[in-house]
Amino acid sequence: MTVVAISIMVQKALAVAEKLASEGIDMEVIDPRTLVPMDWETIYASVRKTGRLVIMDEGHFTGGVAGEIAAMVGKECFDYLDAPIERVCATDTPIPFSPPMEEFVIPQENDLEVAIRQVLA
Repeated sequence: MTVVAISIMVQKALAVAEKLASEGIDMEVIDPRTLVPMDWETIYASVRKTGRLVIMDEGHFTGGVAGEIAAMVGKECFDYLDAPIERVCATDTPIPFSPPMEEFVIPQENDLEVAIRQVLA
């Protein structure tokens, strides 16, 4: 299982990876560090090895970096994918200022765990 986690999502992805490792679910968490240049070869190599991809990004679902990563992986690694690519992103609403409301809009660890289980099903 490959998880590409953008920016602040890396810590959440690592926490989920640790939790799921106790259940025997292996995850490779990739932090691209920069968007330009993007380390495509690392992402492609991981997807070719695992056959699955979940992208976690605090950006919006529509028009976000996760969509670009999904498009490029779909183009370059389509034959290696064993499941559809999943994106775990912020909802397509304005990001609220209130921290409790922000937690509702920004993806959380549970959202990533659900997406991973869907890809593995």
